[in-house]
Amino acid sequence: MTLTATEHKYVQLDKLGVPIIAGTTMKVVELVEAQMAYGWSPEEIHFQHPYLAMSQIYSALAYYWDYKKEIDADIEQRFEYAEQMRKEAGPSPLAARLRAQRLIK
Repeated sequence: MTLTATEHKYVQLDKLGVPIIAGTTMKVVELVEAQMAYGWSPEEIHFQHPYLAMSQIYSALAYYWDYKKEIDADIEQRFEYAEQMRKEAGPSPLAARLRAQRLIK
C-alpha cells in the first residue's frame, strides 16, 4: 500500500487520500467516530485499542482538529449512506418475528 506522509507524525494518507493512523489500518475518522459515539477520552481510546500508542491517538485527534470540516463532512456522508442502506433494506425479518412475539417494541 502506498502511503503519503502528513505534517502529523502518526497520520498518513493512503492511495485514496484517506488519513490512517501510521502502522495500522485504522482510519482517523473511525477513531473520531468512536470518541464521539462513546465520549471516550484519549486514555479510554487507548484502553479500548491497546495496539494504538498514546502518541498515535493524540496525533490522529490533532489531525481531526486541523481538518475538522473535511472529516465532519465524511462522517455525515457515512451516516447518510448508512441511513439510505437501512431504508433500502426495509424491515428486518428478525425484528418482525420478535415484535410478533412481543419481545421487542
